[in-house]
Amino acid sequence: MALVEVRNLTKVFGLAESPFGGRREGEVRAVDDVSLDICEGETLGLVGESGSGKSTLGRLILRLIEPTSGAIRFDSIDLLQASGSALRRLRRDMQIIFQDPFGSLDPRYRVEDVIAEPLILHREISGESHSADARRQRVRELLRAVGMDESAMPRYPHEFSGGQRQRIGIARALALRPKFIVADEPVSALDVSVGAQIVNLLQQLQRDFGLTYLFISHSVPVVRYLSTRIAVMYRGKIVEIGSTEQITAEPQHDYTRKLLAATPEMAAS
Repeated sequence: MALVEVRNLTKVFGLAESPFGGRREGEVRAVDDVSLDICEGETLGLVGESGSGKSTLGRLILRLIEPTSGAIRFDSIDLLQASGSALRRLRRDMQIIFQDPFGSLDPRYRVEDVIAEPLILHREISGESHSADARRQRVRELLRAVGMDESAMPRYPHEFSGGQRQRIGIARALALRPKFIVADEPVSALDVSVGAQIVNLLQQLQRDFGLTYLFISHSVPVVRYLSTRIAVMYRGKIVEIGSTEQITAEPQHDYTRKLLAATPEMAAS
């Protein structure tokens, strides 16, 4: 069953200011007539080179960016027709893990407040009245879920490594018990060994919390390891989509073949 349904989604950015003064000519079609489904419980890997439109597509699906045209349905609800409190209710079920673990956490907040903030912001919508003690207990549970302990709660983000900060960001994304998470290049800013730990953590959390992922990456090996299916994006379009085995073993599109050939681990396999 499809949890997310995207149909003919397009995002055109208008004339951009030139750094040299004046305006550049033309428009940028960052996402161009994209259609896809993301099934409940799966990980759809979205792979492509930098500038292909992957992150823009992820943000469009969450309505962090408004599309130029197209349709998005989430859990059978027309997402583009939702507004106000209805949209805020839907946002509880849709969260994002950002690429940069250094820039995605407010440096003025202690870890406890970073993770608890969604609980406070959404309590009126949810009807839940979390006491301070209940929120603190929830933060402890989330920290344990991502492999950290409560000693992190009174500390600030700058006191942690990149991998630890990304774990804190993941805990924050889980705070509202979402159904769907967009993981936008969540390991690209980390070294290989730490990134592997985060990927394994995401797998474990998917099993523990019943999550559905859109996993965005330029790394074919990482996407192959984590994903149920893979969508290949090139110049704003989905040029190929299929099972992980089919995409990596029998790619149909020339761009997919070039992408695989440019990855040493894949070319050798």
